[in-house]
Amino acid sequence: MATRTVAFEIKRQASPDAPAVWESFELEWRPGMNVVSAMMEIAANPVTAGGRPTTPITYDSCCLEEICGSCAMRINGKARMGCSALVDNLEQPIRVEPLSKFPLIRDLQVDRNVLFENLMAVKAWVPVDGTYDLGSGPRVYPQQQEANYPLSNCISCCCCMDVCPQFNELTGFVGAATIAQVKLFNNHPTGKVFKEDRLRALAGDGGIQECGFAQNCVDTCPKQIPLTDAISDVSRDVIVQKVKDFLRG
Repeated sequence: MATRTVAFEIKRQASPDAPAVWESFELEWRPGMNVVSAMMEIAANPVTAGGRPTTPITYDSCCLEEICGSCAMRINGKARMGCSALVDNLEQPIRVEPLSKFPLIRDLQVDRNVLFENLMAVKAWVPVDGTYDLGSGPRVYPQQQEANYPLSNCISCCCCMDVCPQFNELTGFVGAATIAQVKLFNNHPTGKVFKEDRLRALAGDGGIQECGFAQNCVDTCPKQIPLTDAISDVSRDVIVQKVKDFLRG
């Protein structure tokens, strides 16, 4: 009986300035096999389908359960998580390449620092002064917790940014993930102390006005975050804040 195999085509690039090449691999199929487990097998035996020795694939990975967001890559042309991409559900040969909107480091590894820079620009955190006892935190009712929970599921994978036609060097658009976090922290009874600062940040260059509502983000989000709802709500809040600032000025 012939052994069942899985065929991969992986885009390789030794450095940002090196030429890109595609390498083919053929691995023995196993139940529950995913793209990241295939990378592990190649690391253990880095030999191409043609029998040529090569190097292990460079990629990011950590939790293996779609929580950390680190193994985001393009699989068969779609930005998604390598850990939850089961080979049984993918057309072969499975073509794997790095996210397309971020600076390449090597192979499938890219630099996603821009997301964290954007989160810092909008103060996406809850301010806490640890120098003295603040007492009990403000009460958050279950209805509000239920509304905020989906927004808190963001794993910073950057898939929403990779598929966004507006996220590019020309617009400097912050992307859907950052906007959703603005809504999350503006809804928080303590976090809303920075609400006006966040809305003003999104009113500037690369802010929410750059969104074209293509809705690619909500289609590709691995955590099913209601990104378009967040963008719509925050867009309204930004306009209201701009009117307030105009009247004050």
